[in-house]
Amino acid sequence: MEKIKGKLLVFLIIAFSFCQENHPHPPLELVTIPTAGTLPRGSFTLESLLAKDGGIIPRLAIGFTDNFTLGVSFGIQKFIGDEEFLVNRTKPEVQIKYRIFEETTDMPAIVYGIDTQGRGGYLETRTVKSIMTSYADENSENYEIGDLIVEEIVSEIDVNRYEQKAWGMYLSLSKNYNFFGNLGLHVGANKNYWEISDGDKDVNFFIGLDKELNRSFSLLLDYDSALNDNDYEFEELSFGRGKGYLNAGVRWTIASNLLIELNLNNFNKNSEAEYINRQIKIIYSDSF
Repeated sequence: MEKIKGKLLVFLIIAFSFCQENHPHPPLELVTIPTAGTLPRGSFTLESLLAKDGGIIPRLAIGFTDNFTLGVSFGIQKFIGDEEFLVNRTKPEVQIKYRIFEETTDMPAIVYGIDTQGRGGYLETRTVKSIMTSYADENSENYEIGDLIVEEIVSEIDVNRYEQKAWGMYLSLSKNYNFFGNLGLHVGANKNYWEISDGDKDVNFFIGLDKELNRSFSLLLDYDSALNDNDYEFEELSFGRGKGYLNAGVRWTIASNLLIELNLNNFNKNSEAEYINRQIKIIYSDSF
């Protein structure tokens, strides 16, 4: 094991020192949050997100103009493994980005977007349990009058949402600075009008940054406040715990048109998961 760790460390040092490739366009997103980046006209990206439980989310995005990018994605659970795979939804999800303001020396770039692709599995229903209490009367069997009766009620309710909701409609602002390499700051707000069976319709906010270490490696950090995922009538439906989702990652530009990301999601354990959610993202880009 120590030999393996040593070889891995040597590999990373060599990769960091000698693999120096610039990516041709700004990132469309960080670990999870959308940025104000769009694809240049006539370019495209093919992306595969390898997620937990053998899940995969392939995505295609095309730059129709320098300011307008359109994408589609399709989520599959248990794609990797020996179990029958499950399709998140029968129809693909959509991503639309339109940049309404270019970045200047003093002002950030501003993008209006729509993204219907959530994270994790898509749940149509979920089993919930509730407790009902009452007092026995003359019609109650096996109880004395006045006894406290406690009953557990199990029911199926409609959920129709991803484990982590899609962004829905959003506004994202991005500003880049030269600070020992590029430093990108990103902030935005979103509202999901579709995944609201839980009754949580709050506006949500997100923030993040990417820091260039050299021409090939960048550090990513973002935070999704998940304000639209922390208010439930049933505790069993509480995917979020009111702390938001803190995520981090490393982006490696292997070649000018090939990126690999190693991402750690939900650092602060804002869910039932006992461990940090580890993901790999592979992005290939080219032009027509």
